[in-house]
Amino acid sequence: MNDHNTVQAAAAARGYYESADVDAFYASVWGGEDIHTGIYAQPHEAIRAASRRTVERVAAKAADLLGPGRSVLDMGSGYGGADRYLAANFGCRVVAVNISESQNQRHRETNAARGLDGLIEVITGSFNDVPAPDRSFDVVWSQEALCHSGDRAKTLSEAARLLKPGGAFVFTDIMATENAPAEELAPLAERLAMGQFATPGFYRGRLGELGFSPVEFEDLSEHLLTHYVRLDEEVRKHAEELTDVISPDYLDRLRENLPLWIRACGNGHLVWGVFRAVTAAGGR
Repeated sequence: MNDHNTVQAAAAARGYYESADVDAFYASVWGGEDIHTGIYAQPHEAIRAASRRTVERVAAKAADLLGPGRSVLDMGSGYGGADRYLAANFGCRVVAVNISESQNQRHRETNAARGLDGLIEVITGSFNDVPAPDRSFDVVWSQEALCHSGDRAKTLSEAARLLKPGGAFVFTDIMATENAPAEELAPLAERLAMGQFATPGFYRGRLGELGFSPVEFEDLSEHLLTHYVRLDEEVRKHAEELTDVISPDYLDRLRENLPLWIRACGNGHLVWGVFRAVTAAGGR
């Protein structure tokens, strides 16, 4: 994929996440801290609690590489909930790269309010071109951000470049099954201002080509269905008060679009879970 497509994808992601409606949706419905798919202990659990559980699960995949003196790169850090969790609980240094300056401003303000700004550096930019030397990080981290990459192969190569020997790339992404019908998934991708979904097979294959071994995937797709059911429930339950912060047009689009996500999950056409891929200990 060429640089033009990469630039276009970055601009689309920036426009999506800097939209006032999208920002209000994540803050009001999702919780405004960990804006990622949740792992649910029970079907009607609060979205915020389930989303934090996902952060904990991903962190557990790299816990052997986290601690004081260790460094983490977050590709697509959103409001920085995961970065604050890592800094506060492990004492590691985090560099957070994110395309949206409005999200990054809130990220920095929250870090400062919690006394974590000394451990977290927030950079506005593309995760396809991270301003850091080769082999800078013990862990590269990402949660539902790679879907916005205009060139996922390049993004994975950048992760490989930045990891130290023996480092780990841990990430989640919403993916399509290999045989998912394009017409069913197109409106889902459109709402997120992204191109096509990747597949687990793509990630496994490309990571293997880059020398990652082992490449492990924990399939948690059942939680994706629960997550979108919960989002739909919350939007419909709180529709009246949401009109104070979200435009009627965007709210109508959410009501139309969220059931499409539920249908695609129910049909088994979407996949979600946690990847953990390790670089060769002797270097690449």
